[in-house]
Amino acid sequence: MQRLPITPRPDWKNQAEKLGFQFHTIDGEPYWDESAYYAFTLRQIEDDLEQPSQELHDMAMALVDEVVGSEELLTALHIPRHYWDWIAASWRNNEPHLYGRLDLAYDGNGPAKLYELNYDTPTSLYESAYFQWLWLEQQIEAKALPAGTDQYNSVQEALCETFATLALQQRIGKRVHFAAVRESVEDQATVLYLRDCANQVGIDTALVAVEDIGLSADGWFTDRDDNVIQTLFKLYPLEFMMEEEFGPSLIANKMQLLEPPWKAILSNKGILPLLWERHRGHPNLLEAYFEASPGAELASGFVRKPLFSREGANVDVVTAAGERFGTSGPYGNGPAIVQAYHPLPQFDGNYPLVGSWIVADRASGVGVREDATLITQDTSRFVPHAIID
Repeated sequence: MQRLPITPRPDWKNQAEKLGFQFHTIDGEPYWDESAYYAFTLRQIEDDLEQPSQELHDMAMALVDEVVGSEELLTALHIPRHYWDWIAASWRNNEPHLYGRLDLAYDGNGPAKLYELNYDTPTSLYESAYFQWLWLEQQIEAKALPAGTDQYNSVQEALCETFATLALQQRIGKRVHFAAVRESVEDQATVLYLRDCANQVGIDTALVAVEDIGLSADGWFTDRDDNVIQTLFKLYPLEFMMEEEFGPSLIANKMQLLEPPWKAILSNKGILPLLWERHRGHPNLLEAYFEASPGAELASGFVRKPLFSREGANVDVVTAAGERFGTSGPYGNGPAIVQAYHPLPQFDGNYPLVGSWIVADRASGVGVREDATLITQDTSRFVPHAIID
């Protein structure tokens, strides 16, 4: 694994904006950065990223089956009791899911280590699935990359195939609504991309802002034009939905959710100590405990993460040498887990995190985010990758 400099395409910003990638720059700083790329060997991809990602996903899915049948585990995850039966029924009814992202620390040597699962509202999808593939094709055409250079990336193909399969099997409604918060440029771009994937395979779709979803007198969720929402893909956290005014109405099951209710288990940081308890010593796992549990003190340093935190918010780090640093955010007072300190590798002063994509239960590709600090946040840069042997 190497971080290699490369000349950016001269017109990449114009391309990005024409294609709807409006958040390529955030607060005047680059989010998309193609002044360099991460080069992997095929062996690194297949043996150190793809195969472990598939194994970790399978382990996590097996754990869902255990959690939905255990009041003790549902309580440990701080999932509201009102929603337990709804979540369990969605799992037992095999309600379909679309995608998720595993965040991995990897330096090209030794096993990748799982930092966390992002299985409800994972972002950086468009740039992983499409824009970095476009970069690869154009850089090969410009002879900036050798002919035959590849990329670990079948994400878009898998997304389209999954939408087509769900429609053919009638496992989703005849129309699928796509929703995100109105003012979130990144989330809106992500749902537009997913909507386009669905449109490509002939699915009827509609767009709705989360704020415009209503509830009819007889309990049907509706869009701004009072159309009933049959299936809703929402880039909006399940735990937020449970806390809001219409949350209790979700359990009537008059609206299908993508991602399904059972994803509330896998989007919870509490899944990390549960995985460790069941697979202690696994080469791709980091030691982890619920903060309040015995044994939560980790002598070699630790990272504290709230159960429901997102995008690197409210992460506190204590290194093996006792150095302390962290990030701010809105999740600081909630329950948390502690995870063994395992710092990201450093390449030229940058700390890359590998996001490994799972689409419909298959490991399908990676995207790399990097930061000048050890904590990856929502503004951390996305850097493309390539397979070069």
